[in-house]
Amino acid sequence: MTWEAAEAFLKENTLVKQHLDSYNHFADRKIQKIIDEVGEIESHQEGIKIKLGKVRVEKPRILEADGSKRKILPMEARLRNRSYVAQVFLEMGLVQDGIEKQTEEVFIGELPVMLKSTLCYLGEVTGDELIEAGEDIQDPGGYFIINGSERVLVSIEDLAPNRVILSKEKRSGKDVVMVRIFSVKDSFRAKIGLERKPEGLFYVSFPASPKNLNMVPVLKALGLSSDNDVFKAFHDQPEIINDLLLNMEAVSVKNTDEAIDYIGKRVAAGQPEEYRKTRALQILDNYLLPHIGINEESRIKKAYFLCRMVEKATAVASGKRDEDDKDHYANKRVKLSGMLMDELFRYGLSYFVKDVNYQIDRVFARGKKLQIKTLVRPDAMTDRIRYAMATGNWVGGRTGVSQLLDRTTYLSALSHLRRVISPLSKVHPHFEARDLHPTHWGKIDPNETPEGQSCGLVKNFALGTIVTSDYPEEKVEEALEKLGVSFKR
Repeated sequence: MTWEAAEAFLKENTLVKQHLDSYNHFADRKIQKIIDEVGEIESHQEGIKIKLGKVRVEKPRILEADGSKRKILPMEARLRNRSYVAQVFLEMGLVQDGIEKQTEEVFIGELPVMLKSTLCYLGEVTGDELIEAGEDIQDPGGYFIINGSERVLVSIEDLAPNRVILSKEKRSGKDVVMVRIFSVKDSFRAKIGLERKPEGLFYVSFPASPKNLNMVPVLKALGLSSDNDVFKAFHDQPEIINDLLLNMEAVSVKNTDEAIDYIGKRVAAGQPEEYRKTRALQILDNYLLPHIGINEESRIKKAYFLCRMVEKATAVASGKRDEDDKDHYANKRVKLSGMLMDELFRYGLSYFVKDVNYQIDRVFARGKKLQIKTLVRPDAMTDRIRYAMATGNWVGGRTGVSQLLDRTTYLSALSHLRRVISPLSKVHPHFEARDLHPTHWGKIDPNETPEGQSCGLVKNFALGTIVTSDYPEEKVEEALEKLGVSFKR
């Protein structure tokens, strides 16, 4: 009975389903979303910009020496040392002085195609057709072909974004409570920290923030204008009230304007008052908890979020709450092929945007007519994507993300496709991270990990593991509201 259930499960959920689902989500939705986030290319030339529209990804085709184009199958790519890639076309419109002059679809680069994905020809053929194409009917797909080599994007486990993690640290023999959150919005990742000193003082840190920034001016700058507003934002508990009074005595700011000016003097010392305040609001909007929002309306939400972080830190310091376990799998997320390709595509697109800007400057310098086709160099994006896929050197300085698929045996190939690696350094002990954690049960295979430096940091999914792709928050909220759950927005 057990084997019947296992067979039925694996028939519906192939061993590389997580990779295929993730890549398909990237190809079908994420590419257009990334293009929409960029929106338009602002030129250095006054009155000139390029508007970005719909993106279209073709299935893999090859350009022969005689100029003809035809479809290419994976086996031909292997035998001819070619890359199995799709061509990406994008609608680009030239806007001069607010008037859209011309719009056309141009080829902007090539995208590696995962075998058996929606962009691959093998995803829609039968067993006999696979044999005719020279493919193994038992091959699960889930990998790429770059310059004739089969390469797999190894899944990476990382701390969950937008999730508060509390921990205690020993400093000078005393306990300091640290509250951390990796706030992620699109491609921007900001590490936010809230530190509670043993005496009860709170300090906030985030990108571009000054050192030892007390939390009270931050709360008041975000919209909790008076002391009374700050007290109302917290629960009425003695230990929280004590901490608040202590922090208010440490830094005396009466209202929002004074708080903004206080932060401004720390981030733009010696500058005019207007500039100081603008700079202070700019860093609060863009770098403090960007996942909540980066506009003025989001400031009050950020203030309440910080209040909850303070309450949790006080609860840990007073012994009413335990610190969080970073090795608990609820506090982790796994980056699959689709998320890794998302990072790489954003990186390649950023270079493409810079190159288009450079080409516009060249056209103006030479006094030539501005045409979209002459501005676009597909190699600007293609070269960077292909280099990362071929070498494994990824965005953010990571190495070994793209690896040659282990074809020693059929099982070794399947094992490689289900591998999960930790971003932690292999040369340091990291005893707790290497240990088998109770939450690995049913998710991580306890036996399959190498010996030596990589022990416990290189793992494999258990056979029954299913990894879901991300899902729009709005749809989850809609479903909860239908069940009677209300949200304060």
